[in-house]
Amino acid sequence: MKDRYNFLFRRTLLTATVLSAVLQTSWALSPDKKAGKMTRNVVRQLDYTVTGKVISSEKEALPGVSIVEKGTNKGTTTDIDGAFSINLVNPGTTLIFSFIGYVTKEVVVDGATNLDIVLESDAKGLDEVVVVGYSAKKARYLSSSVSTISSQKLRDVTSNELPNLLQGKAPGVVVSTNSGDPTSPARIVIRGSGTISANSSPLYVVDGNIDGSYNPVDVENVTVLKDVAATGLYGSRAANGVIIVNTKMGKAGKTEINFNNTFGWAQATTGNFRLMNAQELFDFQSTFNPRDPSVLKTNTNWWDQAFRTGFVNNHNVSVSGGSDKTTFYVSGNYYKEQGTVIENDKTGYNLRTNLRSQLTNRLTAAVLFNAQYTRDNYQNSNTLYDAYTNLPFDPAYENGAPTDGRSYPNWLGRDRENFLHSIQYNFARAKSLRTSLDVNLDYDLTDKITISSYNRANFGNGSGATYYDRRTKQGGANGGELYNNNSNNYRLLTSNRIRYSEDFGKHSLTVLGVAEAETSFIEFNTVSGKGLPAGQDVLSVATDILVSPTSYNEQVAFRKFLGQADYNYDNRYFLVGSLVNEFSSLFGKNNSTANFFQLGASWVLTNEGFLKNNKVLSFAKLRLSHGTVGNAAIPNFASLGLYTISQSASYAGVPGAQPFQKGNPDLTWEKIRASNVGFDISLWNRIDLAVDLYNKKSEDLLYQKPLTATTGYSYVWVNAGSVRNRGVEFSLTSNNLTGKQLTWETNFNMAFNRNKILELSGGAATFRPGNRLPLAAGHDMGEFNMPVWAGVNPENGDPQWEKIVKDANGNVTKELTNSYSSVQTAQSRQFTGKSANPKFTGGLTNTLGYKGFTLSAFFNFVYGNWVYNESRAYFDNDGLYESYNQMILAKGWSRWQKEGDVATHPKPIVGGNKDSNQSSTRYLEDGSYIRLRNVRLGYTIPVDAVRRIGFARANIFVSADNLWTGTKFTGPDPEASFSFEDTPGNSSIKYPISRKLLLGVNFTL
Repeated sequence: MKDRYNFLFRRTLLTATVLSAVLQTSWALSPDKKAGKMTRNVVRQLDYTVTGKVISSEKEALPGVSIVEKGTNKGTTTDIDGAFSINLVNPGTTLIFSFIGYVTKEVVVDGATNLDIVLESDAKGLDEVVVVGYSAKKARYLSSSVSTISSQKLRDVTSNELPNLLQGKAPGVVVSTNSGDPTSPARIVIRGSGTISANSSPLYVVDGNIDGSYNPVDVENVTVLKDVAATGLYGSRAANGVIIVNTKMGKAGKTEINFNNTFGWAQATTGNFRLMNAQELFDFQSTFNPRDPSVLKTNTNWWDQAFRTGFVNNHNVSVSGGSDKTTFYVSGNYYKEQGTVIENDKTGYNLRTNLRSQLTNRLTAAVLFNAQYTRDNYQNSNTLYDAYTNLPFDPAYENGAPTDGRSYPNWLGRDRENFLHSIQYNFARAKSLRTSLDVNLDYDLTDKITISSYNRANFGNGSGATYYDRRTKQGGANGGELYNNNSNNYRLLTSNRIRYSEDFGKHSLTVLGVAEAETSFIEFNTVSGKGLPAGQDVLSVATDILVSPTSYNEQVAFRKFLGQADYNYDNRYFLVGSLVNEFSSLFGKNNSTANFFQLGASWVLTNEGFLKNNKVLSFAKLRLSHGTVGNAAIPNFASLGLYTISQSASYAGVPGAQPFQKGNPDLTWEKIRASNVGFDISLWNRIDLAVDLYNKKSEDLLYQKPLTATTGYSYVWVNAGSVRNRGVEFSLTSNNLTGKQLTWETNFNMAFNRNKILELSGGAATFRPGNRLPLAAGHDMGEFNMPVWAGVNPENGDPQWEKIVKDANGNVTKELTNSYSSVQTAQSRQFTGKSANPKFTGGLTNTLGYKGFTLSAFFNFVYGNWVYNESRAYFDNDGLYESYNQMILAKGWSRWQKEGDVATHPKPIVGGNKDSNQSSTRYLEDGSYIRLRNVRLGYTIPVDAVRRIGFARANIFVSADNLWTGTKFTGPDPEASFSFEDTPGNSSIKYPISRKLLLGVNFTL
């Protein structure tokens, strides 16, 4: 069979060659051709052959290099020894040599019959081209603080959410994965939280345009912009940093088909947390309220009932290629991850098409399209909550069917619910579709002036449904409940740019002008019903409305003008300055526009005569930047006085309007003023080090201020003070071994940040008094404020707290008390000096290569943050909740049993021991951890072997995520949110993160 295919292939190739020769001969014999040229053309087309070899700059043969005759579809590839042979149409033609991981090279043949080609590795590190603002520069010439992560560095963790892939990869970029739920997003904070109530998430820029959808598999690289000189160019939405996502584009040459397939298994991690089994709980409760021993007939492990081994699938196929004029990249992706909690999963489909074409010598166009469809099934019916709280004395099944806690005669658990019964009927699910279409044009008006128009249209649709069947506890009271919601959003963006570049000897100047406009539309509605027949999850059969239907429509507009000048003298001295004027409909009519500026400078010391060609110091650069940027990340209409129209304000059956939000026409932009000093060095062309020091001050903080009920409003948006973040960042890359067979690379980064509230508006001492994380001048935004736990009284086993007492002369003393109510005062609630914000974070990756094998290990770490372990109030409560399961005491803990005992836990008493489980520093724990985030072993199959089975390249790998975590934290997982969009530093009934084992194969045709 193989011989038959080879025969057919050779015959087809011969036929194509002869046909090509005949057609070319016909063209040469056309009447307007001279006879002499006619014969010469035929001979050249049939006989002219070029041979040669392609090697790397390390003088290693490169197999599989694509070689294309420019302007034609004629091409070939190199063999295992890097050798090639190609028949040419024209001996004066140009050959294009391209290979993944190497710079594409064009070579004019000019009559040569043998060519030796050297391909240089794609620019890395200091020579890498980085997109900053609206320009692309080599990293060595930047004045800004940026971090770039290649697609290769992103692939070591399996997720379809980019933030999860960035964790620990860039200094100053803190990612918190607060849940193992695959439908739950991770949070990113860059260089500390600098806002109170406004959104603290960074801005995403995809392929040159703000926002946009993408799949991590299609990402070529990610650049994180951190200082104002870079982020400010994108305007107010970039106040919290910018993450630039560049997706893959096709390359000229042979069409390639790539298959990437990953599958594996996921299990929940439990950390240092363990729940009691029936015997352990029985023994514990017997010390203060003995149960009937008959309860030991049942020993249900509710955790095992709620959790499972999840399955992970990630399959991607892409086709890319093109000519020297037009390139294309088409990719399709399927991703499914089962959560480790039953009935919880995420499914995603993604389609991307990137097309770029040089339409004329001056005009280049790109059309980029992405469609992303997701379907989520949320864990419902209190599954996670019951897994923690249900008693092991209660049975999960009876006669092969899940028990119903409501009707089971001897159910002992407090909530009388068996989630296994509820999930048979209830569900919570959502689906969404996001599409983005880009049309980008670049036109070289002259050799020095380029005008560009980048345009994007985004469309999104989402819907969700939550159903509680009347046969379950959640739906029983109302005879079944159903909640439906639907949303549509549209976003139109146009960004028009003009760029002028000029060289004057050693001087270079680039001037940029940008005009952008964006409009967003949002539609949202919800409707619900009750009284549904069993199993009927449609509203048309509901007997009544559960909650009044709600709907709203919103429209938001942004506009921006930018001017920038970028000066370079002899690649030694660099200056850049920009001015930004912005308009936003989010702010009051008195402050809808604002102006901001950015300045940057850098000095490349190694381009000076006294350091040139230094054998040790390969590169050295000093960077400085300073500037301002606004923050507009607040809800739509935050500055306006709003009314709601509903039946709740009806009169005589007619819906009425009532005040909903107090307006503030003077609401203005939150302003960030930041400075950065950075230093980049490279030693022996092997060790790259970057150090940055920054100071970032946020003023006119946007704050949702609570109002008293007598005002008729709940809150009003105001500008309310200032906060400062200061820090130091380190990034180190070391090529420890660079041999032909053995390589070893180390990547390390670490960042320190200190946060401080400088002032609050109106001279207020504290915002949010009584909160665990109040806001007070002179303190960290994440500093805990609560009664201080003073341990256990060894005489009687009572809990103790510190009580602050002030005498008539103002002298302050501390007393020990067993009365929690006496420390629930502003005086006794103390700032602890312990913050939810970490002192430092970082990551470490080591990558070893030997022949075709690659082994990498990636650690990330967080140190100095504190986490309030709220779940202990339920599972470590000294007898308060007998109807809840309890946790096994952590190593080093003990309970008081008799007089004189020095213990960590009070005497357990029925109903609890004097409110010992109430909020205090008792449950405040060190959240520091180091985690082996990923280990990956891959093998690249030799080219000669894969070609025998019809492939150009092939790689197989095994990978493991979250193998080990070192921490003192006693909950399932120490990782808590650092973002004020959540509750930072809090761990309650937590969905633990997953440990994954994955297998994968990547191959190219």
